[in-house]
Parts: sequence; C-alpha cells; structure tokens
Amino acid sequence: MNFFPEIPLTTAQAEAIARGLFHIAQSDGLHEREAALVASFWADAGGSMNALSELARSGPLSNEELSAVLDTTELRRLFVKTALLLAFADGQVSGKESDLVRKYAGELGLGGELAHLEEQVKEYLLGQLSHIHNTAALAEIAKKLKI
Repeated sequence: MNFFPEIPLTTAQAEAIARGLFHIAQSDGLHEREAALVASFWADAGGSMNALSELARSGPLSNEELSAVLDTTELRRLFVKTALLLAFADGQVSGKESDLVRKYAGELGLGGELAHLEEQVKEYLLGQLSHIHNTAALAEIAKKLKI
C-alpha cells in the first residue's frame, strides 16, 4: 500500500488543504511543530514565505468550500490523512483536533472510513520508527498510538 500516493494538486486545492490544516492546528493553540508543518506545506505548494500569516488572514474554510475544491475521494483521503498526521505532530491529539478531523471527514463523505484511515496513519508513523532498536520505547509509542 502506498500511504501517500503522488497526487497532483492545483493551487486552489493546496490552499484548501493548508487552510483546513491551519484551522485544525489552531483549534487547541498553535503548536510550533504544527505551525512549521503547515507553513512548509503551503510554502512548497506555492504560498508565500509568509505562509502562516497568509493562512490566518484567509480564515477557516467552510465545509462546502472544502468539498467543492477537494472534489475526488482521493483528494479527500489525502486531506484527512494529512490532518491526522498534523494532529499527532505535537505528540498528543487534543479533543478539539479530533472533533475537527471527525467533522471534516464526515463532511467529505469519509466518516465511515475514518477509523481505517486513523489505523493507516498510526501504522505509517510507527513504520517511520522501525529502524530504532530500543524495542521498549517502540512498544511505548505503539501503546500511546493505541496500536
């Protein structure tokens, strides 16, 4: 399985994803790691060097706007998986972040897939650590991810 298949994005789609991610990141207070991830994504996708202030001025996206711009299931899954990764970026998924991801997934027609997408994200994260030889630490991380 290719966790993140290469999907070409238009500027509008990249901006919609960035705005959605920024909204999730802000929901429980903007953590430094989350801010860096969102800013990097948006700058790489064509946003300006002032990516965060640009996104802050834009405000959150309406569900209708997000659904219209992310018009394929593939794009919607990409957004939800990226949102889940962002939520894990600061080491703890807050209730507010979880609620927003769940809301976005439902609005994008992926509510029934959310548990499966969460498992994919957790497995992906754990896979990134597979080279670590400290099995006790890996077991603790897996426990925190509830795998």
